[in-house]
Amino acid sequence: MTNQTDDAFHSALWRIYNRRQPARPWEDGENLPWNDPEFSERMLREHLDQTHGAASRQRPEILRQVDWFWQQLDLAPGARVLDITCGPGLYTTELARRGVQVTGIDFSPASIRYARDLAAQEGVADRCTFIQADVRMALAEQTGQSYDAALFIYGQLSVFTRAETATLLRQADAALRPGGRMVIELLDFERIDKSDSNFWFTDDRGLWGDRPFMVLGERYWDTAERTAIDRFHVIDLETGAMQVIGLPDCGYETEEFLSLLHACGFTSAEAHRAWDNIGLYDAEEWITYVATR
Repeated sequence: MTNQTDDAFHSALWRIYNRRQPARPWEDGENLPWNDPEFSERMLREHLDQTHGAASRQRPEILRQVDWFWQQLDLAPGARVLDITCGPGLYTTELARRGVQVTGIDFSPASIRYARDLAAQEGVADRCTFIQADVRMALAEQTGQSYDAALFIYGQLSVFTRAETATLLRQADAALRPGGRMVIELLDFERIDKSDSNFWFTDDRGLWGDRPFMVLGERYWDTAERTAIDRFHVIDLETGAMQVIGLPDCGYETEEFLSLLHACGFTSAEAHRAWDNIGLYDAEEWITYVATR
């Protein structure tokens, strides 16, 4: 190792030693770099990996969910759907195959590129529009578009503060036509891990990099905020450079979230536990809300 590398490792270890404990949601650690080209390519790889469902669910489960959307959202060919945080377009393209006009929004350049390519390969590009943008900026631009339905699934809404969540829900409501419906998927508050823990691992290929790295992770539950935060110290083992990522996961009790939906403009809302038992491997962890404008 060079002296410069030694100094970088030394600095990283002291930063870890002097870190604030417990970590505070939205304060400690940078947000995941969704729009960083290299990170987005690695995240896309995880989305498309059919050996796990950690980034996107495996295709058989996606098809079951789309069937469920079709019924719950009263979809039909020609319907217009807004897919918020659409990732690589796996749901978007499947809906388009069924004759739906779909607009997908996502921050990741790699995912949006893949989604456009997939739609073209499947012959449904004319029914798909993809927008690469932070949903906190892009969703407001969909106001008055009169979508028949909207999706905000796989817990993506929980990474935002409660204030941001309320704003996003109001914007989504304003993007729907009267009577339009929205599906939001959030972790069941009763099943959220509220314990504190820590972990570490090394690898040379994965979400955190494509050369040797070490991740020192810790998880805290903030009772006042009702939010978990996972803080990751990611160290490049060749250079000693370290990145600190904070990933918050805001928890909502069912009645709290139903009340929030009403407060944000939806006229009715209902909660479905465990995806109505449609056969997802982690269904028990989730509550799916269906809200009507």
